[in-house]
Amino acid sequence: MQIWSTCFMIIILTLAGCQGKQGQRIDYETLAARTERGVNAVIEIPAGTNHKIEYDKDKGIFINDQKDGKDRIIDFLPYPGNYGFIPSTFMSPEKGGDGDALDILVLGESLPTGTVIEVTPIGALLLLDEGEVDTKIIAIPSDTSLQVMPIKGYRDFSIQYDGAKHIVESWFLYYDGLGTNQFNGWRDEAYAMELIERWIR
Repeated sequence: MQIWSTCFMIIILTLAGCQGKQGQRIDYETLAARTERGVNAVIEIPAGTNHKIEYDKDKGIFINDQKDGKDRIIDFLPYPGNYGFIPSTFMSPEKGGDGDALDILVLGESLPTGTVIEVTPIGALLLLDEGEVDTKIIAIPSDTSLQVMPIKGYRDFSIQYDGAKHIVESWFLYYDGLGTNQFNGWRDEAYAMELIERWIR
């Protein structure tokens, strides 16, 4: 009975997360980036998922990315966290960005696609994706009741959860094929917040 009630609640929360007032669809791109305790994250890909789901800003829906006319499914281990973007950010190509919103990985239990969650950045993973700078903001839920790791910042992440940090790093280096991504270093939460501020529209 409890399983059914939990499933029902998840469905309700998912539907609520996709709709605004009076049934209007949320414009995920224009949600505020900053919050009282950190930043907002829009979840596209739930933790434990292999499907490459993306928000289509033109259609206002989440869809599976296509490759050669088929749904893109990551040929590797599932995502180690909830993956998405920080709304109201845009990495302008004129300033060295990739033309998209800032990517974010939220460490915690799996969250449905379309979830908007307040998070606290704890660091930034710097990568080179086929020669282009590709930075991933790493974060945890700001609500301590949703946290699976009580991390205060990058130092805690590096010392207390070094194994988890290495898993995240290794996953991003290998999920898209050997040699596609190159490691370019880790930065702390202060750097992550500076980067977010830099790219807020």
